[in-house]
Amino acid sequence: MTGTTERGRLVFLAEPERIEYREYDLPTIEPGGILAAVTRANVCGSELHIWRGQHPTVKQCVLGHEMVGRVHRLGAGVTTDYAGQPLAEGDRIVACYFLTCRKCRACRRGQFNLCENVYRFWMQHPDTAPHFHGTFATHYCIHPDQYVYKVPDAVPDAIASFANCALSQVYYGLDAAALTAAETVVLQGAGGLGLSAIAVAKERGARTIAIDGVGHRLEAALAFGADEIVDMREYPTPEARVAEVLRLTDGWGADVAMELTGVPDAFGEGLGCVRPGGRYVSIGNVSPGHYTPFDPGLLNRRATQIIPVIRYQPWYLLKSLHLLAATQDRYPWASLVDQDFAFDDVDNALLRSERREVRRASIVIGE
Repeated sequence: MTGTTERGRLVFLAEPERIEYREYDLPTIEPGGILAAVTRANVCGSELHIWRGQHPTVKQCVLGHEMVGRVHRLGAGVTTDYAGQPLAEGDRIVACYFLTCRKCRACRRGQFNLCENVYRFWMQHPDTAPHFHGTFATHYCIHPDQYVYKVPDAVPDAIASFANCALSQVYYGLDAAALTAAETVVLQGAGGLGLSAIAVAKERGARTIAIDGVGHRLEAALAFGADEIVDMREYPTPEARVAEVLRLTDGWGADVAMELTGVPDAFGEGLGCVRPGGRYVSIGNVSPGHYTPFDPGLLNRRATQIIPVIRYQPWYLLKSLHLLAATQDRYPWASLVDQDFAFDDVDNALLRSERREVRRASIVIGE
């Protein structure tokens, strides 16, 4: 890819907890690709893991993966999104943050979320062309193998901005667990993932129990329709929280529990919340090398099914957009992105997200 006379800026993680702003020529887009002008990019838990230096391989990179933007330039041959909707410059879009090559061993088995080339262009060093690998930037390169979808007119930018990670992830996870009407699901964590999961679960008629220890998160869980909350300040130990979940489920346990915290010790606690024969979905713990004890004998005797989920099948992004468009009158989606930050204030957005002072920080970059 060759440079142009137009320039763009991006946020580079130079080392753990230290970012730099850098400027590069905007690239010429390869056939089949799209150059997006980023309007909003959110601080997801994955960014915090990388920013803290906890990712096993990524230490220096362009930060950001959860975004909404507008088509700045279409590569040769691009006329529609991945749902066949016509695309033109200026159209609002979201894109899966990972690649789906459709040719590797995982893709040939239909496991697109496990594509062997999934991160070929994700969060690289910005000196590597085409530079704009992350969404904490004025522009973002969407490669031909990234699923991209046009945002429905009825879905505002602030709401669309979290579809390509938070909502799609839990939507896929609850489908993987085959959550059905009249079942009970326990959600460990009431941040952006947990609140999205409440809405998805309520849409299919499930009962929801949310566990968290931050007051504004628990208030949001109730606003999203959680049937019960378990306040970690009131139940400060894993044993106490498990006992409360069992009390709320007549001593039986939930049909499904979902870990959304990224805290290894949540794993053993979550298993204790699940009924015999139930399902436990692990999503938040994505950093290898962190360990926690659990009781494998109890796991076997209760016949608990463990469902680890990483990323999502790329068409879940379209399903999420449709869900947002259809349910804006039923859930306070706009409250998920509860604090806007200027592009030059990314440090503050990361720090306040790390301290859990905001639910989901949104970096406003363009119009």
